[in-house]
Amino acid sequence: MTDTDRPYLVFSDVDETLITVKSMFDFLHYQLVRRQGTAGEEEYERIMAVIRRRSADGTPRADINRFYYSHYTDESVETITTLADDWFAERSSSTRGFYIDSTRSALRAHRAAGAGLVLVSGSFPPLLEPLAREVGADAVLCTRPRIVDGRYTGEVDTPVIGEGKRAAVLRQLAARPDVDPLDCHAYGDHVSDLPMLELVGHPVVVGDDSELREALARHSTSVRTA
Repeated sequence: MTDTDRPYLVFSDVDETLITVKSMFDFLHYQLVRRQGTAGEEEYERIMAVIRRRSADGTPRADINRFYYSHYTDESVETITTLADDWFAERSSSTRGFYIDSTRSALRAHRAAGAGLVLVSGSFPPLLEPLAREVGADAVLCTRPRIVDGRYTGEVDTPVIGEGKRAAVLRQLAARPDVDPLDCHAYGDHVSDLPMLELVGHPVVVGDDSELREALARHSTSVRTA
């Protein structure tokens, strides 16, 4: 997929770039309703009302990310992982349109060409690792909630959102001195992906975020849409 035979990496956002849903919120709804029924549905709506209000008030996405993970305080990692596996199996097998086909096909083509695939997301490992296995990703750069004695503390160290994505991708590139960032590709759907997309020679906009498209058009003449 590059103009040379040099090795390259492909970085892909996940939510609304590779899959059609926002994995964190879709899973939150899934696990709350499965475990609590109607009470879980009500709890989900309460949480989402707070998130929508904070987003409208201009709360940074990283802070909203932290708020989300606070709802897993004292949850068993094993239990959440089992629920996440069930969520992925159900969504990927029985829900039409779970994947964004253009991105999935592009990643498969990159993989066939020998590229290393890296998923980059503010979501967390239980939701992303099944996806990584499905698309053949070599690495997952994501938000990692703190774990103590097999349970989530409700805290995170560094949300992988915005500049957090940029820092994570820079570390990945630093670990591969044989790779030229100008040969690399990246896929994203939201302006918060801009710090990651600016790092590579072949950024791709998935969807219709005009702000992201315009920003990348100023940054690079090689920007594509998908």
